[in-house]
Amino acid sequence: MPSQITNYQCPACNGGLHFSSATGRLECEYCGSSFSVEDVEAYYAKKDEAAAAAQAKAEAKAEAQAAQAAQAAAEGWDISGMSSDWGADAAGMKAYNCPSCGAELICDATTAATSCPYCGNPTIVPGQFAGALKPDYVIPFKLDKNAAVAALKRHYKGKYLLPKVFSDDNHINEVKGVYVPFWLFTSTADADASYLATKTEAHREGDFDVVTTFHYQVHRAGSMNFNMVPVDGSTKMPNDYMDSLEPYDYSELKPFSKAYLPGYLADKFDVSSDAGAKRVEERIRATVAHVVDGDVQGYASVSPGASNVKINRGAVHYAMLPVWLLNTKWEGKDYLFAMNGQTGKLVGDLPVDNRKLRLTKLGLTLLFAALAFVFATLLLH
Repeated sequence: MPSQITNYQCPACNGGLHFSSATGRLECEYCGSSFSVEDVEAYYAKKDEAAAAAQAKAEAKAEAQAAQAAQAAAEGWDISGMSSDWGADAAGMKAYNCPSCGAELICDATTAATSCPYCGNPTIVPGQFAGALKPDYVIPFKLDKNAAVAALKRHYKGKYLLPKVFSDDNHINEVKGVYVPFWLFTSTADADASYLATKTEAHREGDFDVVTTFHYQVHRAGSMNFNMVPVDGSTKMPNDYMDSLEPYDYSELKPFSKAYLPGYLADKFDVSSDAGAKRVEERIRATVAHVVDGDVQGYASVSPGASNVKINRGAVHYAMLPVWLLNTKWEGKDYLFAMNGQTGKLVGDLPVDNRKLRLTKLGLTLLFAALAFVFATLLLH
């Protein structure tokens, strides 16, 4: 009978590995993969070697982010409210680096990180908490881990083709609470747009149908206010995931305090406010265009002409928003599930266990063959 001798995880699916005395290899209890002890040790050795490189990269990134923040200020966004002064809180903070995906995580001294919540890498390296921007705001977790586990179970329920590594209770319990960094932008936008539009009228004159087309020059102008437009500040979190998890209720924003961190990890931003500003301006322009275009109604046809959207840049705030994360691998591919820790909204794609799929197809083929045989037999009688 195999005996558990290591806490290594499967490189293919992140499931638990055990040593099989029968084969002399480390075998995965979830996906069935098999590895030699030497291969697994070499795999984890490479991760450890990458830790120093990850730390050096983090330090270089911090310098680059400071320069980018200065650029954002030069372009008119007000970042005067941001501060890197953690005060006495800094003494009670810890840092971790993931050598696999580069995630930089911070937490309070009582919280331990055993694996990366983004890529599932079980080897994350403790480091010294270094100066970073202190968040202005936080939305505390409103839903606990039990709610996240229950949501995942509902998401998985009834999906026979789902690999066992996803639906296994022990694995689902690996869900982690992470405060994801967000930039919150406040601005106003002035819009000015023109359109060429037409209306038609038809009437009968003797034997002829007469259609008259009227041409119009349409003009629309106005202003819109935008408050707390969010852009996530983490490259590890896919933008479409974060967009899908919106909206958050910003009326529940609290001034940031380390008191909200125990039991949770916090991701340090690696997308600068400058880079975030470019994306938020795209969102604002798209919203303004949609609203202004939608106001041109009652015409048979509308063709857009010249338009201009001027964005008046306002304040930028740095906030931590709550997300429950579960990452795992299947057949070499990463799968990430995320749930809004305030509203419970969940996103994530599901894989298909190809072995189960083949067995299902085979079973259906045999079933149809049997039904065809029975039907043919009945016809012959």
